[in-house]
Amino acid sequence: MIRKIDHVGIAVKNLEEATATYKALGFEVEEIEEVEEQKVRVAMLPVGESRIELLEATSDDSAIAKFIAGRGEGIHHIAINVENIEEALKKAKDAGLKLIDEKPRIGAGGKKVAFVHPKSTHGVLLEFVEG
Repeated sequence: MIRKIDHVGIAVKNLEEATATYKALGFEVEEIEEVEEQKVRVAMLPVGESRIELLEATSDDSAIAKFIAGRGEGIHHIAINVENIEEALKKAKDAGLKLIDEKPRIGAGGKKVAFVHPKSTHGVLLEFVEG
């Protein structure tokens, strides 16, 4: 059911500055896209079978803007690639975990995503990604 760590999401204030920093370290930017529903611009940087996802808010009321306002830039979430996101959500809910998303939504790359609240996962925002 769980395949791998899909990506680690990092909240950044400025996507261009952040991608320049990572490029200077030898990373390549695979793609940059805007996910309007989540009010973010996203840059994906491949790392072996996984990726680093840099997230910049496109609106002051986005989750990323609120995260940066409260905590500053840094690791926002860990995404786990799963075979079946509906099954992963059911298993998490049956285990008593608090879900942010009862049903999947479309995230970066057009993939199905859903989040588990960090209060249920020892302070870590966990994202399920199918695909």
